[in-house]
Amino acid sequence: MTSDDAADSAGPPATDVRTLLVLGASGDLAGRLLLPGLGRLLATGRAPRLHLVGAGAEDWDDDRWRARVRDAFAVPPSIEVSDGERVDVDEVDEGVATLRRIEGETVYHQVDVTDPAALASLLAGCEGPAAVYFALPPAVTEKACQALREAGVPDGTRLVLEKPFGTDLESARRLNALLAELVPEDQVHRVDHFLGKYTVLNVLGFRFANRLFEPLWNSGHIERVDVVFDEVLGLEDRARYYDHAGALVDMVQSHLLQVLAVLAMDPPATMTARDVRGRKAEVLRATRVGEPARYSRRARYTAGRVRDRDLASYVDEPGVEDSRETETLAEVVCFVDSWRWKGVPFRLRSGKALGSPRKEAVITFKEVPHLPTGLRGDSRPSRVRIGFGPDCLKVEIDVNGPGDPMVLDRVVLSTDFGAGELPAYGEVLAGVLEGDPLLSVRGDVAEECWEVVQPVLAAWGEGAVPLEEYPAGSDGPGWDRRFPDPAFPA
Repeated sequence: MTSDDAADSAGPPATDVRTLLVLGASGDLAGRLLLPGLGRLLATGRAPRLHLVGAGAEDWDDDRWRARVRDAFAVPPSIEVSDGERVDVDEVDEGVATLRRIEGETVYHQVDVTDPAALASLLAGCEGPAAVYFALPPAVTEKACQALREAGVPDGTRLVLEKPFGTDLESARRLNALLAELVPEDQVHRVDHFLGKYTVLNVLGFRFANRLFEPLWNSGHIERVDVVFDEVLGLEDRARYYDHAGALVDMVQSHLLQVLAVLAMDPPATMTARDVRGRKAEVLRATRVGEPARYSRRARYTAGRVRDRDLASYVDEPGVEDSRETETLAEVVCFVDSWRWKGVPFRLRSGKALGSPRKEAVITFKEVPHLPTGLRGDSRPSRVRIGFGPDCLKVEIDVNGPGDPMVLDRVVLSTDFGAGELPAYGEVLAGVLEGDPLLSVRGDVAEECWEVVQPVLAAWGEGAVPLEEYPAGSDGPGWDRRFPDPAFPA
């Protein structure tokens, strides 16, 4: 058993978190995703005794912070029960009562989150045990952890870190070593909201509960796998973070490799953190990108129109430095060198400001070895499409069509996956507050993800892969001879 497996097998702490301390509480992440997810979680009646504390560099008072929390929780003050009679929601709903209490009690502190004395004072004022959520850029997170080492961390504290974990392989290793000095591994939650519980369970349930597919889920029957996350959104005032990260780090390294691991992992014995995270680690240890000059590409958007919005060129966005050559579209082709997947290309792609959103994994099966003489029509490979937001499943197969039964016709069998009661951030926070690391990224896995993309980052830094351009609102850059493999048509 590895040290990481041993940490997973230790089990969750016996005590629930009493205080959630958010560092970077005035930032975009906290307001747009973290606090709404927390509100939905608390509204279900979980963590009724939780306290919320915000901290950041901005000069906010408690009233401004409480207004942000109130807006994020977004619960009406009253509901109609009959004939126009209204009652206060918190009088009939325990979860809403918790929201109301937190809205009134939560406090905000303006602090330098890299100052050991300031962090020590913050933690001393928290009712323990506490979870410290680093809603901060990676470089600031590392400095804050260094400050915590000097300040000291109370027993039972859980540390929650956002993606990307570090800024490169070296910094990820350094940060893991630092965290190991602060708390045990099972008290570290490296957040990836792509691993929101229902996304993971939907994929694993589909794969492992259906004998129709699992015996075929290997290189003997699958031609290729594509994981695509194309967005219509542009930079959206995120230059401070995004211009230092780019699409490869922001999406491929952080999110899409996690999806690859879930799609490619062998069946776990149980759905516990030890077994599921161990299987993911096995996949990522075997994953590599093909030669970067051939199997990677990068591009950024120029001015254009996306739906009903005109977007300026990426380089003209406030806060962007052209000299960084930050990509807004990244694409890599990975190979998993294992018995199950040897030779199967996994294409991971994510882009911004594209004309059509596409968020899905597509598993393309090999063509049949022989089509009996007499069957006519265009026989195409069967495909399984797994959609991410909305979560859905589509199976594309050929059947005998209407009219002439000897002519093949393509049909699509589709269903929606069961929706969870919580958004992805709500699920992630539930794991944090309840001490279950299933949806968190293990330390060795965070490093493996950097290992995979490091050769691509190096090749791009040396100019071995040109930076292409595409108009905002288009389908992205045209196909390229650097991707000669016919498994990836235009």
